[in-house]
Amino acid sequence: MSEKIAGNIVGAWRLVMTRAHDEAGEPMHAPYGPKPMGIVAFSADGRMIAVLCDGRPQLPADEPDREYSSYCGNYSFDGTTLVTRVDAASEPGRLGGDQIRRLRFDGDRLVLMPPPRPWRGVMQHRELFFERIG
Repeated sequence: MSEKIAGNIVGAWRLVMTRAHDEAGEPMHAPYGPKPMGIVAFSADGRMIAVLCDGRPQLPADEPDREYSSYCGNYSFDGTTLVTRVDAASEPGRLGGDQIRRLRFDGDRLVLMPPPRPWRGVMQHRELFFERIG
């Protein structure tokens, strides 16, 4: 990882917005709800941590489960792809595996794009928008 590229993401970032779409490009339910909360932080020596959740005080009756995710590990970043080797996580199935995210910048915002995943029977493409806080 080059110093210049690493410098683009090193620091703390706050989740400010999410969006998702299906395979046809139609909008879907926003990941982590309409009030997403989250922090992702990258150290200069290659460690990262991410904690994300639905920030609403109460969920509506038709959404009984609060979406939550956290993990950490050593990361590499080549300018477009972030790879984290997970060594601690809220989901045990992530341990020892790689979390691979496409990454781009939208102005001053860092945008993470995880691989498409099934959500309520439909393949969901997510974008998570973060603003630098430190």
